[in-house]
Amino acid sequence: MLVAENSDVGPATVQARCVRLPAKAADAASLAPVIETRSLSRFGNELLIEIKAAAVNPSDVKAATGLMSYAVFPRTPGRDYAGVVIDGPQGWIGREVFGSSGDLGIRRDGTHATHLVVEADAVVEKPKSISWEEAAGIGVPFVTAMEGLRRAGIPKAAETVLVMGVNGKVGQAAVQIASWHGARVVGVVRKSEPYEGHANSSVEVIDASAIDVAARVRELTSGKGADIVFNTVGDPYFDAAHKSLGLRGRQILIAAVDRIVQFNILEFYRGQHTYVGIDTLGLSSIATGAVLRELGPGFASGHLKPFPIKPAAIYPLEQARAAFIAVAGSSRDRVILRP
Repeated sequence: MLVAENSDVGPATVQARCVRLPAKAADAASLAPVIETRSLSRFGNELLIEIKAAAVNPSDVKAATGLMSYAVFPRTPGRDYAGVVIDGPQGWIGREVFGSSGDLGIRRDGTHATHLVVEADAVVEKPKSISWEEAAGIGVPFVTAMEGLRRAGIPKAAETVLVMGVNGKVGQAAVQIASWHGARVVGVVRKSEPYEGHANSSVEVIDASAIDVAARVRELTSGKGADIVFNTVGDPYFDAAHKSLGLRGRQILIAAVDRIVQFNILEFYRGQHTYVGIDTLGLSSIATGAVLRELGPGFASGHLKPFPIKPAAIYPLEQARAAFIAVAGSSRDRVILRP
């Protein structure tokens, strides 16, 4: 049972149940998380949040299996969350919020728990129309997409955005944001399939297994090429992305399979191209909150929609290992822990 100890002289303290990873594992199947009870209380301008839902991201699995050397152990994993403020500065108690972070769950204890302490500037008001599970699923994919497009330059109505890996969660978020701003969006898939996510306009899909991507992009743009290529996959699509860029085009990169690629330097500078690297693990909770606030009007207006959450993809804390294994298995579902 969770007990809050309120007093007139200090903040509340709760006995929180937390998923704990005692040490890194060789792979997801070898993970041995335990449930521990830990005392949590806030300080200063921090908030104490009762977590209603928390997402499991691929980066959670990578950190747990030793692919991030800076991940600390033991720790509570989890970057994304949604919940209710139960203690904080005046005016905060009772507010429904959600958020994400590059350091939560990696460098410090995270969101796979019944409670969380986080800075007040890190949270965003949860729209009433969005469920707890949907709000918890917004974080990393939408922050990654928004940060990439923000740094590359928010697309304009006359621009074409090519999204490689369009049916991944970051790809879908990029489509939503780009089409919200009026850009034309073209998606790339590795096999024949339609675009699966929400968009504010039609999305033409290129099957990379059957069509030359760059040639098709040139056809669709009357030879101009794409203004922005959001490459969510990395090196497997790097050459096609490079050849798809128009004059002063920008390629956004967020992932890699093989780290080394070759590209034509002459074409790069003659085309006046820009490459933008995005690593949301470098964003603090507060910086991540600022990115999410930029997306707020889109969710409020309905131009941006959270990912649907399937009941089979929701797990209790006690089944955290199964949730991690589902994500490691490249599940397309947004996987959620519900305390």
